[in-house]
Amino acid sequence: MPATHHSAAPPTSSIPGTEAPPGHPLGAGPPAPERPSAGGATAVGRIPVLDVRPVVQHGRRPAKAVTGESFEISATVFREGHDAVAANVVLRDPEGHPGPWTPMRELAPGTDRWGATVTAGEPGRWTYTVEAWGDPVTTWRHHAQIKIPAGQDTELVLEEGARLYERAAAGIPEEDGRRDVLVAAVGALRDESLPASSRLSAGLTPEVDAVLARYPLRELVTVSDTREL
Repeated sequence: MPATHHSAAPPTSSIPGTEAPPGHPLGAGPPAPERPSAGGATAVGRIPVLDVRPVVQHGRRPAKAVTGESFEISATVFREGHDAVAANVVLRDPEGHPGPWTPMRELAPGTDRWGATVTAGEPGRWTYTVEAWGDPVTTWRHHAQIKIPAGQDTELVLEEGARLYERAAAGIPEEDGRRDVLVAAVGALRDESLPASSRLSAGLTPEVDAVLARYPLRELVTVSDTREL
């Protein structure tokens, strides 16, 4: 029984995650960063990952769950400045295979506490890590929705979005037809025959949101130390 995830709504837009390689039966995600060795679940980089839970005796013993039991993995994630941050869980089965792309959600606004619900399928020693990262697409969207209606730096803002979407599209496997959704959005953002508001709207459709939620564009990825389950 493979690992499954039950995360709530992911942050508004993202791209490449980090899970199984293309073709893996558990699904694909963005390119995986290097994994740290096992130890305390605290990583302090450009985007700190602190107080990863569940934890038993400060990580000296593995957490436990019953086969098929769903449980929450949480961590404190934040960054300097006002740019958007996001996070995801990587749950690996006893063979080391990662489960599905599992985004985390902010558990309470303003607390910097993020969580996701996952399920361990088969008996054995599983592992989990939390990956925190900068979300440049969400940052751009926030600025664009302020500047475009105000007529500020219109062409510059739309071109920035087009370039972010191009990077996002490049992280989607070629065989995945969802790449075309972002390619179309890039074309609309650069279409000077359309009003600026229409160009922005074409980059904020539910279809674009769904692709970016599945394949987030991640920067400055910080990975927590590995915990055992």
